[in-house]
Amino acid sequence: MLVQHIQKAAVLGSGVMGSGIAAHLANIGIPTLLLDIIPRELTKEEEKKGLTLNDAEVRNKLAAHALKRLLKQKPAPLTSKENIQLITAGNLEDHAEQLKDADWIIEVVVENLQVKKQLFEKVERYRKPGSIVSSNTSGISVEAMAEGRSEEFRRHFLGTHFFNPPRYLKLLEVIPTKDTDPQVLDYMKQFGEDILGKGVVVAKDTPNFIANRIGTYGLLKTVQEMMTSGLSAGEVDSITGPLIGRPKSATFRTLDVVGIDTFIHVANNVYEQVEGEEKQVFDVPAFMKKMRDNGWIGAKSGQGFFKKEGKSILEINPETLEYHERKKLKAASIELAKQQKGLAATWKTLIYSEDQAGSFLWNTIAPVLVYSARLTGEIADDIVSIDQAMKWGFGWEQGPFEIWDAIGLETSLQKMEASGLDVPEWVKELAKSDHPSFYKEEDGERYFYHQGEYQKVPVSEKVIDLKKLKKQGKVLKKNSGASLIDIGDGVVLLEFHSPNNAIGADIVQMVNYAVDETEKHYKGLVIGNQGKNFCVGANLAMILLEVQDDNLWEVEMVVKGFQQAMMKVKYCSKPVVAAPFAMTLGGGAEVCLPAAHIQASSETYMGLVEVGVGLIPGGGGNKELYIRHLENMANGVPFDLQAVANQVFEKIAMAKTSTSAAEAKENNFLAAADGISVNSDHLLYDAKQAALYLYENNYRAPKRKKVPVVGETGYAALLLGARSMLKSGFISEHDFKIASKLAYVIAGGKLPFGTEVDEEYLLDLEREAFLSLIAEPKSQQRMQHMLVKGKPLRN
Repeated sequence: MLVQHIQKAAVLGSGVMGSGIAAHLANIGIPTLLLDIIPRELTKEEEKKGLTLNDAEVRNKLAAHALKRLLKQKPAPLTSKENIQLITAGNLEDHAEQLKDADWIIEVVVENLQVKKQLFEKVERYRKPGSIVSSNTSGISVEAMAEGRSEEFRRHFLGTHFFNPPRYLKLLEVIPTKDTDPQVLDYMKQFGEDILGKGVVVAKDTPNFIANRIGTYGLLKTVQEMMTSGLSAGEVDSITGPLIGRPKSATFRTLDVVGIDTFIHVANNVYEQVEGEEKQVFDVPAFMKKMRDNGWIGAKSGQGFFKKEGKSILEINPETLEYHERKKLKAASIELAKQQKGLAATWKTLIYSEDQAGSFLWNTIAPVLVYSARLTGEIADDIVSIDQAMKWGFGWEQGPFEIWDAIGLETSLQKMEASGLDVPEWVKELAKSDHPSFYKEEDGERYFYHQGEYQKVPVSEKVIDLKKLKKQGKVLKKNSGASLIDIGDGVVLLEFHSPNNAIGADIVQMVNYAVDETEKHYKGLVIGNQGKNFCVGANLAMILLEVQDDNLWEVEMVVKGFQQAMMKVKYCSKPVVAAPFAMTLGGGAEVCLPAAHIQASSETYMGLVEVGVGLIPGGGGNKELYIRHLENMANGVPFDLQAVANQVFEKIAMAKTSTSAAEAKENNFLAAADGISVNSDHLLYDAKQAALYLYENNYRAPKRKKVPVVGETGYAALLLGARSMLKSGFISEHDFKIASKLAYVIAGGKLPFGTEVDEEYLLDLEREAFLSLIAEPKSQQRMQHMLVKGKPLRN
């Protein structure tokens, strides 16, 4: 018997990880019980209040305090603070009986086998048959935890290892035992991907599973090589981050974020269970243990490998444990690598260089590749699981076997053997074959090497791969800024691919073409892409260049063209669905607002932020956000029009940006009917399904309506707050000028309160204000500053 759907969950343990998992469950709408132990003694504050160990306030304290932390933590574990209402705090004594209501019970207590076994004994007394029980352990044997439990319990038991923070890190390692029912495993894989939004890999019950096993090995190899080579922590981080397709935190900043105490604990998990050379690698260097003993454990203590003093970042000297100014490594190979196109070319340039950077990277990467090959079959069934685990869990752009392909298997093998590395036989055999690589592509499909043959890389039907579609000849039309791609079933997709997906005349041209083609030949249009960000706004450099060359008329034509293109999107006779994700700012938000439906990735940061560069939205964003707020008012119920104008003015003037799609919905950037995709890999599929649903339900374009505005009296009211901020010194004269222009547009100009105007009138006001601001020297200074420094200028 298996519970058919997980409707309710219970998390046992309310530490950082347990509360983070509870928050993630709440984010996706699952009511969750968060339980922890009862404190053994009272605090002085509790004694003063006259509380005893029998009071609920004391008994539920650990879980209740965890909920308070969730509201303060950064980055925020909750996509909306409202989600906290879905989590109920309690304790493992008084509320154990409530476990009978949970469809999934997740253990997240201290990493101690006996403690976990005792807890599962209690869980078995209260859980209902068919409910799934799992452990979030990062290293203790999942098999060992289930010992002594009933057959029914063991069939429904497995490991589910989340990565911290659970909201943001994509990897979920699922670890079945020999007794886990295959149905339960399949269900959790599907649930993990579709509902939790995770990248799921099945790991074997070995120390630290997949990602932490290889990641910790790689980090320790890097530490050891740093000590051997004489490089500093800062120099190592300058070459082990984005340069090689790794996160900005690189090596030592990552260790500071994770916590050196936590890292040592994870490393010891393996150290205690392996032998030989592997044991030596997992023996954490003495200086790191000394740092832990000193309490220098990283970001949470204020110092670790790095320490901030004033505006300076200092790095630790591992020999003296003193701090010095952080350094960056300079080498010819680094400069040459930066000029390469693509990560594969970058790797080759670096890894085969004989200078200090090249030698360091070879001595740290080559052992990791060999180690990954040696563990294939032991920690995971195949190389795909290992590569995906490292990409999803550690933020690597390429997994170990993809890196190995990038540097060339045959060439690297010769160098590895010359370096004395013991390469597994199966890799040597592959190197001698007709196709010496771990992956290959045929007819747009990707295959991986597995036990002497190539197998197709499994891909969910909910993943639409634009690169693959392009290789299959599905591009209908393209220019420098965008492409129109047939994504099947009568739906086309408009992909932006200009530098930073910035909107210019080329994208506007493709929007017009895409809408025309959709109306003639297709069921619907999706606007989406698979870049780093959906769109961060207009092509600021192009606009500034034209203005400085006195081509204001050229800018006006582009702005007017963008406005008209967005009106075409809004009134297209076929459904247009926008699929935003990550940064969706300025013009990016303006592309989404007029769409028939928005299907946003859960991690969508949306806002109209033009005031940061001395402008106001120019592509219809003011109008559309105002209309969205009006449409949110209940039909037939009187409302305060001035209050609506005030809200919209404040959101644009303050450049309010959502920190999630849920928050974008609260800010009215998304409508109640708009969708949110928890799994970012499914975003385009979900958007396509939304377009088809609208089409099949006889979609009709919205009717053009007049828009009520607050007019002259409303304009004066909007300026009151801005004038007060100017007098108090909170904003500059130029800020006030921008606010005045924005207020005039939102108010609808100097008309009587309540006058109804058409959209074109509001667009004309918006364009006129945008163009007048762009001609201002101080706005141009702000634009220049943003382009050069990447942050706003207050002048």
